Amino acid sequence: MKPILYVARPLPGGALAPLEALFEVRTGDGPLRAGAVPDAARGATTLVVTYLDRVDAALLGAFPALRHLASYGVGVNHIDLAECRRRNILVTNTPGILTDATADHAMALLLAAARRIAEGDRVIRAGGWTSSAPGWMLGTEVTRKTLGIVGFGRIGQAVARRAAGFEMKVLYTGPREVPFPGARRLPLEALLAESDFVSLHVPLTPDTEHLLSAERIARMKPGAILVNTARGPVVDDAALAGALGSGRLAAAGLDVFPREPAVPEAYLALPNVVLTPHLGSGTRETRAAMARMVLEEVARVARGEPARHPVA
Repeated sequence: MKPILYVARPLPGGALAPLEALFEVRTGDGPLRAGAVPDAARGATTLVVTYLDRVDAALLGAFPALRHLASYGVGVNHIDLAECRRRNILVTNTPGILTDATADHAMALLLAAARRIAEGDRVIRAGGWTSSAPGWMLGTEVTRKTLGIVGFGRIGQAVARRAAGFEMKVLYTGPREVPFPGARRLPLEALLAESDFVSLHVPLTPDTEHLLSAERIARMKPGAILVNTARGPVVDDAALAGALGSGRLAAAGLDVFPREPAVPEAYLALPNVVLTPHLGSGTRETRAAMARMVLEEVARVARGEPARHPVA
């Protein structure tokens, strides 16, 4: 009998047929949750999951034969890595491939928030364009402003390259100096105080949960704009909503939230927040490339070859 591969949900551009020589391939169409494991998934030796699947000790207990957990995406905060190590389960992900798409989306949110794009769209659709007064619906200039990038890995640096086209001054904070032309490294508090725009690009870890706390949001430059394409829990939502509602911060562009697909009610009531449903990697090209990468890794490991993208 072939080992069982279970793919938790359809993957755009993911061709499963080549894997049928190695596995009994089974597919699902919804999140994996402890206590609600589909019959088709039982007995799997390899699982392909997304960030919507919470892989904890309780879920892993339903998969005693599991040897490879392949995550479709780069973030692994949805996986209990310590428990996987304890059970000798290999965890892999799809790094690098979504860098440009996510950086594009961060810049799109920055521009949309600064120039009130979503708000303007809503005004027109509601028939509210009745004024041409010079002071109506003014936004914020982007060109030659200061952009603070929190987390200066692949995606953060890709955002900095895009910012160069707007002649922006780039500041960044990170654990080490990065030789990036024109960018200056600062402590987080100093970066927040100096930046007109702040874009978040850190992984979610115990150290980065609520990295933008109420105290740090209070340190941000008055009138600044925040962009988050990292993970929702990096930001204290109540504090950010309060700063946006009071006008202390001008706007925000948010692609991620703590309990997706739920979105905090406070954001829904604020006109100066641009909201997107976790679309950072959401291009046809990137999502298809991610599918190819995750399935190629599954096949490689099944053939006894070393994984190319193991998660430490």
